[in-house]
Amino acid sequence: MPQLAAIPRFWRNASLPFIEAREIEDGRHVCYARHAHETFSIGAVTGGESIYLNGAHAESVRAGSIVVINPGAVHACNPIKDRAWSYLMFYVDPAWLGRRQQAAGWKNAGDFRAFATLSSTDALLFGGLRDLYATLIDTRTSVEQKSCAAETFFTDLARTLKPTLPSDMPAHAQLESAARHIRQNCTQPLRLKDICAAAGLSESHLIRSFKTRYGMTPHAYQVNCRIEYSRAQLKRGNSIADVAIDAGFADQAHLQRVFKQLTAATPGQYQG
Repeated sequence: MPQLAAIPRFWRNASLPFIEAREIEDGRHVCYARHAHETFSIGAVTGGESIYLNGAHAESVRAGSIVVINPGAVHACNPIKDRAWSYLMFYVDPAWLGRRQQAAGWKNAGDFRAFATLSSTDALLFGGLRDLYATLIDTRTSVEQKSCAAETFFTDLARTLKPTLPSDMPAHAQLESAARHIRQNCTQPLRLKDICAAAGLSESHLIRSFKTRYGMTPHAYQVNCRIEYSRAQLKRGNSIADVAIDAGFADQAHLQRVFKQLTAATPGQYQG
């Protein structure tokens, strides 16, 4: 049986669909394969130490560190040789966060703009994340107070961290077309030649360039999209067996295995 402290604890509220949180008290055996989210993610290391990967960036993060993960960024955070570590993670809707950035003075017309910062040891932000989590899980706190706390923290975050510059995000229109085709059809069987046709690319160019751009092969990207689809369906209360088939997995066991690899939680634990 797993230690109770190693079992992930998820928080969400149907009245606050723009934010979700997760806590792990003992992450010594909590390992992730490289993966990406459609949401913006930000985490606080509350104890111990782990290895944080974000694209080509890798560093050791310790208690007091914050990790910042833009939507679509391939990342992972894993323990170091059975050393103890604990953390909080928040998953935030980019459209909602874009409006917080605009409120903080960003010139983004309310659309989400990626943060340039990948990690931080800002003590005020770290304390703010811990306070926000305590507020969200407090059953005595009203939904309105929780919403206000989230708006305040993420507006302050946008005032503290810098945005990426347009030059930091080169356009790759054909590769983006390929990724969009995969996202839109991720639950269906996809052939490499069909993805290439949708993007106007040769197979050799797609294979060579897609992983450089997205940090995953086209197949791994599709599997990741299926897991993101599964997360959304599980949050709606759909049965795990139905979600597995709808998402394009062979069966429930297949979903269980891949879901655990990419989220370090079982579908049942995630659904709560």
